[in-house]
Amino acid sequence: MTGAGLRDLDLRDDTLGNAMTSLDSRLAAYIAHRIPDAEDIVVRDLERIFGGASRETYRFWLDYRQGAESVSRPLILRRDPPGSLIETDRATEFGTYRAFFGTAVPVPEPLWLEEEASWLDHPFFVMEQLLGMEAGPTQVVAPPYDQYAEQMAQQKWTILGEIHRADPSALGLDSVMEAVTPDACWRRELTHWERTINEDELCPQPVIRAAIRWLRRNPPPPPERVGVVHGDYRTGNFLVDPEGVIRAILDWEMAHLGDPLEDLAWSLNPVWRWAGDERAGGLAPREEAIEIWEKASGLRAESDALRWWEVFSSVKGQAIWISGGKEFTDGKNQDMILALSAWLMGNSQDRAALYTLGHFT
Repeated sequence: MTGAGLRDLDLRDDTLGNAMTSLDSRLAAYIAHRIPDAEDIVVRDLERIFGGASRETYRFWLDYRQGAESVSRPLILRRDPPGSLIETDRATEFGTYRAFFGTAVPVPEPLWLEEEASWLDHPFFVMEQLLGMEAGPTQVVAPPYDQYAEQMAQQKWTILGEIHRADPSALGLDSVMEAVTPDACWRRELTHWERTINEDELCPQPVIRAAIRWLRRNPPPPPERVGVVHGDYRTGNFLVDPEGVIRAILDWEMAHLGDPLEDLAWSLNPVWRWAGDERAGGLAPREEAIEIWEKASGLRAESDALRWWEVFSSVKGQAIWISGGKEFTDGKNQDMILALSAWLMGNSQDRAALYTLGHFT
């Protein structure tokens, strides 16, 4: 590298370091606003966690004194970016964490939601950080976690059943999530993601367009009940401890009210077979996963209805990759995960759609 190149690299590093230092101090000022009786507030070890689809995620430690007590706590900051794979409502995500915290659905404790952008340039929220956990989808299906695959599968789809068994009104989620009638669930979701493809595609999508036509010609029956839909329930969006116990379900940014089969189908999508075999999510045979979910949710996964939602999951997935690619191409967000997802996952999602429709083996 030339001397000029080294100087440019140093300048970029200095800029990033200055930005993080500024974020440290501004975050500390915000926390002082939230905990007015706290003293000696320090935000330290602030570090960006890359790979999030809809928000910038940072881990940090918060130290402060409150009376005679010294507090040191690991936390997570989730901040809206200038562009993302998906546009979501942070209030809904935060509200879902708050609703499920302390229930049979394990989630980190949500602390503060801030809609005012002036504090950190964009709206954000802060929640608990759980230490010593693994979330990486390829890691949790590899040694040493692979010995717990059956245990994790039982937990994963049981927790999903608990989500779908929950009463949205009793949790207060009907106030933060848009209501939908049973017969409108499929149409609302398909229309939304088709619109995303229409607006963001950078090249023709013949496979997914064919899938959309099939979905509109073959609508599913209404769900047995409208419930909370996580929206991105898959291996990679939960935290597991070293003993294979799932300690938290993450990434509720696409949560909404709808047909519970949407979540089940998404969890079964072939693109999430991280172990490189036929197991759903890299953890369990498809039929076993369905059986666990049915027992926990009290619902039935009727085959034709589930197939519709499985085809839909490929449309939704492709829309997400397309949207991320568009954000990167337009320069709205230069996080490489957006470009890599659009490039690497697009073909896989086409293949998954063809497989579910019976045109690919």
